[in-house]
Amino acid sequence: GVKEASGNLDQMAQIKSLCPDEFDLISGDDALTLPVLSIGGTGIISVVSNIVPKDTADMVRAFNEGNIKKAQVLHYKLLPLIKAMFIETNPIPVKTAMGLLGLCNPDLRLPLCPIADANLDKLKKALKEYGLL
Repeated sequence: GVKEASGNLDQMAQIKSLCPDEFDLISGDDALTLPVLSIGGTGIISVVSNIVPKDTADMVRAFNEGNIKKAQVLHYKLLPLIKAMFIETNPIPVKTAMGLLGLCNPDLRLPLCPIADANLDKLKKALKEYGLL
């Protein structure tokens, strides 16, 4: 089975301790992927990986291979982009970002609405600083 954890790390550690060995603890929060891995988690249901799948996978792989320093470097590299993915209700920012990068049609259907202009500027800035735009 799979158990998704989203919330504080103490709660996730408690959840992990209550799960049978055959359960995988998977983070539901991109910003907590590395901390969840450190308490026995096995991966993430990720938003940011829609934009940077290689970096997200490389972070998990580095941790699993014992290269904690590389995993930390990737975690901190990803963090500003992760924060930008949640400046408005998910999936508005990620869908907008994917549209800006030519990965999908950026149109949204109700009840979602286009990203606010000020947040669009923040999103574009995060994408540029990451080297995507």
